[in-house]
Amino acid sequence: MNSREFFDAVVKLRELQKSYIKVRTSTALTACKRQEKMIDEEIVRVKGKVEKDGQLRLLNSLQK
Repeated sequence: MNSREFFDAVVKLRELQKSYIKVRTSTALTACKRQEKMIDEEIVRVKGKVEKDGQLRLLNSLQK
């Protein structure tokens, strides 16, 4: 997923969340959870790449 796709996915998640707040149905909740899972998986994927590149380790060492 590129940055634009990630942005679009987050926008969709917010729309689904707002919709769920209005209707409170199990279908809307399921759609929110599915979109949240996709966002969470992408965060894990990118975080793993950053850690591999050593950028996050450098940041962590500066914070100690």
